[in-house]
Amino acid sequence: MPSSYPGQAPVGVDTTRASVARVYDAALNGKDNFQIDRDVLDQVRTVAPGVCELAWANRDFLTRACRFLAKEARIDQYLDLGSGLPTAENTHQVVQRAHPDAQVIYVDNDPMVLAHARALLGDNDRTLVVEADIFRPFDVMTNRVVRQELDLSRPVAVFQVGTLQHYLGDDVATMMKTYIAALPAGSYVVISHFFDPETPEHGKLAHQMEQKFLKSPMGSGRFRTRREIQAMFGDLEMVEPGLVLCDDWWPDGPRFAPLSDVRNCIACGIGRKR
Repeated sequence: MPSSYPGQAPVGVDTTRASVARVYDAALNGKDNFQIDRDVLDQVRTVAPGVCELAWANRDFLTRACRFLAKEARIDQYLDLGSGLPTAENTHQVVQRAHPDAQVIYVDNDPMVLAHARALLGDNDRTLVVEADIFRPFDVMTNRVVRQELDLSRPVAVFQVGTLQHYLGDDVATMMKTYIAALPAGSYVVISHFFDPETPEHGKLAHQMEQKFLKSPMGSGRFRTRREIQAMFGDLEMVEPGLVLCDDWWPDGPRFAPLSDVRNCIACGIGRKR
């Protein structure tokens, strides 16, 4: 698969508008982005020079969550919503190392994401990509491929990692309730989200970054409070240590330096349906 599009972009890609997936790719030093996407990060850097740390903290949490679900929870069915552009360690690669037969379905509607995913996954019959709007849970959960490939009588892990901050409505918890209702007992829901700690120092930074994201060519990036993010899990049982900063969710080793201000502004958690 191509690593970038130096010439002509895939059909359907609008290079005059920033894309959530491409901005995230740019933050991770990827090559599948355009100047309009990098402009978003440049705007946020005026208040948060380390803004890209949001993406790295998010990506590292995703990897640890995948390992936990595959190795400890023994989940073998995954629905990754808003999967984004491929990186070094994608969901299917992490979980299929532990579970070679694990079924992974990626859901996205970004044309570049779909083009990359279809090229990358062409020879992997246990990993599929579905074109759908992740903010329409009924459409996703009734999608023909999702219904055929996932056994919804057995536990499924659903990922909303770094996605829900781009849903600007106030009914995000209600939307997630629809997803949760469709899942069988024993399923897991994984969420990471831009976070407003509501403290004088970091709360101000979160607000400043939010304003820059919302006024940027991307036009989204809400920083929600602990109460707002917790509500997205509904009545799920939270896996320890609960809703915490991404860097505090079962880190791989000891921390030798304090977290940066930016890394105090992204939180995560995993909930289990009883």
